[in-house]
Amino acid sequence: MKIKFVILLALAGLITMSSFSQATKKILPFPILQKKLANGLNVVTVPFNSPGLASFYIVVRAGSRDEVEEGKTGFAHFFEHMMFRGTPKYSSEAYNEVLKALGASANANTSLDRTLYYITGNASMLEKMFEVEGDRFQHLKYSEHDFKTEAGAVKGEYTKNSASPFQQLNEKTVSTAFDKHTYKHTTMGFFKDVVDMPNQYDYSLTFFNRFYRPEYSTIVVVGDVKQADVNRYAEKYFGNWKSGNYKPTIETEPPQTGTRFAHVKTPGFPPYVSLNYKGPAFSDKTIDLPALNILLRYLFSPTSDLYEKLVIKEQKARSISGFVQLSKDPNLLSIGASVVKAADMQYIKDEMQKALEDAKTKLIDPKKLADIKSFLKYSFAMRLDSPDQIATGLSQFIWLSGNPESINNYYALFDKVTAQDIMNAAKKYFIPETLTIATIGPGDMGGVK
Repeated sequence: MKIKFVILLALAGLITMSSFSQATKKILPFPILQKKLANGLNVVTVPFNSPGLASFYIVVRAGSRDEVEEGKTGFAHFFEHMMFRGTPKYSSEAYNEVLKALGASANANTSLDRTLYYITGNASMLEKMFEVEGDRFQHLKYSEHDFKTEAGAVKGEYTKNSASPFQQLNEKTVSTAFDKHTYKHTTMGFFKDVVDMPNQYDYSLTFFNRFYRPEYSTIVVVGDVKQADVNRYAEKYFGNWKSGNYKPTIETEPPQTGTRFAHVKTPGFPPYVSLNYKGPAFSDKTIDLPALNILLRYLFSPTSDLYEKLVIKEQKARSISGFVQLSKDPNLLSIGASVVKAADMQYIKDEMQKALEDAKTKLIDPKKLADIKSFLKYSFAMRLDSPDQIATGLSQFIWLSGNPESINNYYALFDKVTAQDIMNAAKKYFIPETLTIATIGPGDMGGVK
């Protein structure tokens, strides 16, 4: 009797899941409620069953991509730090006391296309979250002394990060791969600019006034909340935020016409080789990025034939992987391998390129295609299980397109990808003219051609 009951429960669960999947094909099965304020600020609410808990995110659609002036890189990341310096109403100490009262944690991070600020805490104190965030986004104030102190901290962070050969290689790779576009520098900025940053107090005010404006920003609130409350608080605490009129001119990257090379000499460090091809900009309407995501997982994940050959059987590589960068403008498609012996770097590179060449003439097995689609979609969906994870997922697509519904539009494309689409993407993007080969090894040159 007990076994029958368990079977019935399992069947009921399958029926429920089947009904759910038929009812919605959206990767995020919760309503995305939006309201645009008169000043251009978009307010996004996602009610989610998380009793007593809410996540409050602000996406500023300005990152290192928007640092267009010569000698002025690293400022998007700098404000990730500076925004915690306080206002006339709430000093940094008072701000931290408010967070403690909310039982909340707050932080920020910066990337190529955005800066993200977030709080997760007591949903019943949501209005206080709006108050303190509205205050610092509109009334941030810092002295030149505070500015120089924080600029010194940023330099220390840069120095610490640059001790890593991988960070050094990343810098060399993007500066080699790009000639004009601002993806040429990392989020941290060029080192010479970071060193000079303490002298750029006036420019820091300019940067803040340009980008910390409602038209660049989206508020995302997820959790035990009601849209009416979220919209009311947004109007109360952000409604008087004045919009701006600055738009950076991002230079278009000219076509690359031949393979390039970047190398970091590091004796005693595990050798590394990566292939970096120019890829497409983010779109939630075209098939290329989902096709490339599927292809790179098929060729270079731990379940791939090449991984089994190089890592498990031959043990010439410690790991291999492929990565698609989602970004506003065309960026890099990267395939990398940690190599056991430097003498095998050319062999590993040739094997990775051979796999890419084979993908141009051989269609992916239908079952593997279906399995990878399922994995990529549902491994992402399974992470959307808390207010902060949902807000994080939404924020990524907001900074890419400005539209939170892009999260659903993008993942819906995976169902449409065919084996022929994947082959077409391989032919289109994995060509030697757009390749930058990047290596870490003991010699002066990478030893890879």
